[in-house]
Amino acid sequence: MSPRLSSKLALTVLGRLEAATSRLEDMVPTIGDPSASANGLQSSPSQIQPVSQASDQSRGAVQSPHRQSETLPPVIEDFDAIINGEVKTFVNMSEEIGGLVAEQSAAVLRAFGAERKFLIVTTKAKKPDIQSSIYMEILKELQSMMGAVNDIREANRASPLFTHLTAVSEGIAVLGWITIDPKPADYVTECLASSQFYGNRVIKEYKEKDRKHVEWINSFYNIFKSLVAYVKQHYHSGVTWNNQNGIDPQEALHQVQSGQTSSKSPGPSSASGPPPPPPLPSFDGPPPPPPMPTNGITPTSSSSDMNAVFDQISRGSEVTSHLRKVDPSSQTHKNPSLRAQDASVPSAPVRSSSQTSSRGKSPLPGKKPKPESMRTKKPPRTELEGNKWLIENYDNPGQVLEIDPAISHSILISRCAKTTIRVIGKGNAISLDNCTQCSLVIDSLVSAVDVIKSPKFEMQVLGTLPTIMLDQVDGAGIYLGRDSLGTEIFTSLCTGVNVNLPGQTEDEDYVERPLPEQVKSMIRGGTVVSEIVEHAG
Repeated sequence: MSPRLSSKLALTVLGRLEAATSRLEDMVPTIGDPSASANGLQSSPSQIQPVSQASDQSRGAVQSPHRQSETLPPVIEDFDAIINGEVKTFVNMSEEIGGLVAEQSAAVLRAFGAERKFLIVTTKAKKPDIQSSIYMEILKELQSMMGAVNDIREANRASPLFTHLTAVSEGIAVLGWITIDPKPADYVTECLASSQFYGNRVIKEYKEKDRKHVEWINSFYNIFKSLVAYVKQHYHSGVTWNNQNGIDPQEALHQVQSGQTSSKSPGPSSASGPPPPPPLPSFDGPPPPPPMPTNGITPTSSSSDMNAVFDQISRGSEVTSHLRKVDPSSQTHKNPSLRAQDASVPSAPVRSSSQTSSRGKSPLPGKKPKPESMRTKKPPRTELEGNKWLIENYDNPGQVLEIDPAISHSILISRCAKTTIRVIGKGNAISLDNCTQCSLVIDSLVSAVDVIKSPKFEMQVLGTLPTIMLDQVDGAGIYLGRDSLGTEIFTSLCTGVNVNLPGQTEDEDYVERPLPEQVKSMIRGGTVVSEIVEHAG
């Protein structure tokens, strides 16, 4: 064979090899992982992409409905749009900043994935009792993911980006809107305000230094704005469940965790492409590896990164199951000897003067309390501790609670609902805090009755009572006896308070008198004069 012919044959073989390699590379991105569609989440559309873009696609991309094995409800599709839009933009910008900010944004993405599972369960199941164990089990993964976002902030207080971490940590509480009735959109707005307390510091500090950080916090704000619109459109009065045609919540949760999107098991996903052809024979060197199977083993490029993210989302609380539990003897807040050692060894880094001054000027606000539906319900109790009676956690007990205090005993009533309390004899003072639809019947008191944040409150005084103080009470009815007509009533931020006075004779009915809510203030002679607004007719 002539050298020219041999060279031409080698060029021909090389060209065919390059063409075959190009075809294989085009077909590899279409090989899907069946586990990636377990919860309706799949990879990006099967178009040719550079490897550098694959990691962006792996941060929670949700495939369009026509690519899924089953059509998702509109409420889930719109929630996916938020994840693909605002949440993905926030994650991308967080990775540009990098470090702890990027790590925390990944935890935010997992938290949105957990809330997506919760919403899918609501479309499939009947609503369980919010105090039941299955309801708490449905919320368990979401609570764990939200706690992971906050843990990153708590573990890195010395970080120069601590304000960034705190802004996101305060804002992640927004995912608790699913437990709020009847206006969850207002709760989302409140959480935005909590996040802006720290986010606006980021804007102030970096607006002249690095605009990337300003765009980053604004992308986080955009999540709240989209979520407000989403909640108003689909859940204006709170999360709705499938009470008509729904299945058992336990079964629905099992289906979602196992990757089913309806009560029936889905068939094979149509998004998986055909298996690649066998590799071409090699003319030089060792033989090629066997063909790649399509039973869930994906290439180590874009699909591996993408599947790793969704695998972490689907695992839930198992992500932290391998962590070692710290023994109480090693915790400084439970072991005083460790605190003494820490005080003698100055191992903590010294903060800069700018950090110290900023912390002194702007103290940290209190942590936002959990909604009532997410709190653990404590058992009711009526106990006497020293000179104080404690009545707590009663919810429609079905009978009147009677106590007979001494003249030196004070009574504290808190977190009760639909409860009637009878105080026999003469006590010292009564305080009613955070109660709903409670009634109080007393004989006499030495001091006063103080009512705080207790709507729909009613009270009847049979004997004498010097003072009644109402603070942030919406709707109250007070019945005074003939011996208590000298009672002084103080109100602050109260509405709908009525005082019922006895008639002239024993046979006459009580006469209702409303307490004023509107006050007109005027400047007269350099002083402020206030008068009650009266409406004629």
